[in-house]
Amino acid sequence: MPKMTRLAGISAVVALACLVGLTTFRTAAQEGTKAGEVYQAQAMGQGTQLGKIFDVNIHIDQYSTEDDRQALIAAFQKDGSKGLSDALQKMHAKGQLAVTGTVGFEITYARRVMTADGYRIRVLTNRPIYFGEELNNGRSLNYNLTFVELNISDQKNKSTGLLLPAVQFKVDKKTNEVVAETYRNPWKLQNIIRSKE
Repeated sequence: MPKMTRLAGISAVVALACLVGLTTFRTAAQEGTKAGEVYQAQAMGQGTQLGKIFDVNIHIDQYSTEDDRQALIAAFQKDGSKGLSDALQKMHAKGQLAVTGTVGFEITYARRVMTADGYRIRVLTNRPIYFGEELNNGRSLNYNLTFVELNISDQKNKSTGLLLPAVQFKVDKKTNEVVAETYRNPWKLQNIIRSKE
């Protein structure tokens, strides 16, 4: 059963801006620049996945630009989560995301924003759709995005994160909030380590 996560109590467009780190404040220097950053983390299951653990590797070669930011906002305003997916397909790879036992897949949007005690990275990309999913033409096909948030702290062992492997974003018509509807429970990211490539 899908899980709904409210992302902000403000207008949908502003909430989306917060979601993917689309703010321009204190980010201009990193736009389009080479990053060469690697993050390793452990994903811990929650809810029905409690007790399950796997490793996640995130390689960020380059951060997204202001043009990418504008393209995603316009795409979401026009066609919601499907618009995001279509816009992401047109973007060049910014890195790679891989979990234990897989070769991984491309990251097409990555944003880094400074915080009071470090920085936050948000990744949004299309997830691979596997043959069995297409063959069954099931509900999972609607959840074709992957979202990652890393909150990197200056303090040792204080970094945390979140992984939504299969998600779609909607506007709640009653509250005008952006909500993340996940196909399964979110995964908590912990033991995050950063290294240079």
